[in-house]
Amino acid sequence: MDLLIFQAPILMVQASLDGILLGILFALIAYGMALQWGVMNIINIAQGDLVILGGYIAYTMYLVGIHPAWGVIVSPIIMYFVGWGLYKLVINKVVDRDLFISILATFGIAIVFQQLMNFIFGADVVVAQSEYGTTMLFDNSVTLPNSKIFAAFISVIYAIGLVIYMRRSKLGRAIRATAQNARAAKILGVDTEKVYAATFGINAALCGVAGALISITLTLHPYVGLPYTVRSFMIVIVAGLGNLPAVALSGMGLGLFEEFADYILGTEFRIGAVFMLLVFILVYRRFKLSKKREYLK
Repeated sequence: MDLLIFQAPILMVQASLDGILLGILFALIAYGMALQWGVMNIINIAQGDLVILGGYIAYTMYLVGIHPAWGVIVSPIIMYFVGWGLYKLVINKVVDRDLFISILATFGIAIVFQQLMNFIFGADVVVAQSEYGTTMLFDNSVTLPNSKIFAAFISVIYAIGLVIYMRRSKLGRAIRATAQNARAAKILGVDTEKVYAATFGINAALCGVAGALISITLTLHPYVGLPYTVRSFMIVIVAGLGNLPAVALSGMGLGLFEEFADYILGTEFRIGAVFMLLVFILVYRRFKLSKKREYLK
């Protein structure tokens, strides 16, 4: 266990800034999960794999000579139709079924995507070089890759854009109405089938944006999607459904937790610490629910 971070305060500043920037990106992924979970009552185990697929789209652009930053426009467009297609092929058959059925179905989708990405792109760890440089702070004691700043900025822009779209567009209002009461919305003339397909497509598009940003800030690998699914799930169960400010705060909190775990425990225990945090949160939530049931009795 490395306690150097507590002996050198500047390292705490470094970890905090890195964690906040990374957490904003996590929040964008989690907001997509919260949206489709709240509207369709589906837990998408393939969430992280959609993110990685979006990242590989940006990486492919990088390979053919196009700057990967353009992936934040191209990737969500492609991923929207991927999400729409997944809904028509698989998800529409499990929308009204038990929640466990949706978990099994999306777990199968995750496995298929992992194998396809491994077959097409190979098993090597890759990154799209953005060449954005580095920002130096506090007499060069803190270094922030400009790609992380860019990723946080784009994440905020997309999140704000989605909130405006959900409030002002006809489809956005239909999505909100369906989330509140799908049966009543259908009676009032809302095409819930179209709403569900669009919702899953929007979720996939947000994953595409996040994946494109991850391709230039972190690394890509066909089998690295699960940690992003776990992060999203954790953020959503802490923040709740449909609460963007809480999702943003939870995302930044998770980013801070990861960075400090990295500095204190070591990089090899970073993902393990995230999984342990998930277990702790689930146990705590179960304890709270049991206490609430006892109170109601």
